[in-house]
Amino acid sequence: MRIVVTGGSGRLGRSLVNGLADAGHELVSIDRAPTAQLERDGVTQVSADLSDADAATSALADSRADALIHLAAIAVPFSAPEDVILRTNAGLAQAVLGGAVQAGVRRIVAASSPTVIGYGCPRGWTPERLPLDETSPTLPWNAYGLSKLLIEQTAAMLQRQTAGDVRFASFRPCYVIAPEEWAGAPTQQGHTVQQRLDDPALSAPALFNYVDARDVASFADTLLAGLDEIPNGEVFFVGADDALAREPLSELLPRFHPGTAHAAAELTGSSPAFSSAKAARLLGWRPARNWRDELAHPSAPVANLVGSDRD
Repeated sequence: MRIVVTGGSGRLGRSLVNGLADAGHELVSIDRAPTAQLERDGVTQVSADLSDADAATSALADSRADALIHLAAIAVPFSAPEDVILRTNAGLAQAVLGGAVQAGVRRIVAASSPTVIGYGCPRGWTPERLPLDETSPTLPWNAYGLSKLLIEQTAAMLQRQTAGDVRFASFRPCYVIAPEEWAGAPTQQGHTVQQRLDDPALSAPALFNYVDARDVASFADTLLAGLDEIPNGEVFFVGADDALAREPLSELLPRFHPGTAHAAAELTGSSPAFSSAKAARLLGWRPARNWRDELAHPSAPVANLVGSDRD
């Protein structure tokens, strides 16, 4: 396929574009600025302000794409004022997803976030059950989580408008770890993977979830190939098959999230707090990487890193 990825210069975007290009697709990365990490055969980089709906539609029409994966967004909660995060992410969703429909793109995938579930709420959070899956209630408590839910709802709105002529899906990638971060580069929060393992308090706010960026690329490849065969508008969690922790979550979660003890008791061994079983059931996809193997054999030396750290 010819695939457009918005936000392709970011942490997840770079791995997604490179992974899909390695799988044989033709990629167009649209971002505010190009990155040297995508200078390769099979990848075209386009600079555009996607917050401008007309510019987004024009760039998407010029791409002549078969499919779109929308990543472009403010990627970190509280990294900007709440009104800016909400306005930016929701506006980008309408401009890009709506622009893709106008441009004739017939496969549209939007990146959301597990934060739509609402864990970490200052007033308390008590899950009905664990692991969390796509049937768990969405209860965002900050602008970032709400903006991600609005991205899913924008896709659902456009699906209703197009009456099935366009295939949609949304996915919620867990805490993304890029290949270079196994070798010691800082993760999105500024800590190394090793630090997040050594100090559980660093991973606790995200419920110890994670996913290798290359596994997200393999998920996207599998999803696009199977999009016509599954119900339209599905939402998927995409995460590793274990937790980013050395202790069982049945012990860790109650320590950092009061009220979770009963539900966490179901998480035996290294089980994660988020389930990707729906992706396995509908698409036959499962993650291939885990932190134990990747830390033992780091993917890329830190000295070789270049490019943007934006998602």
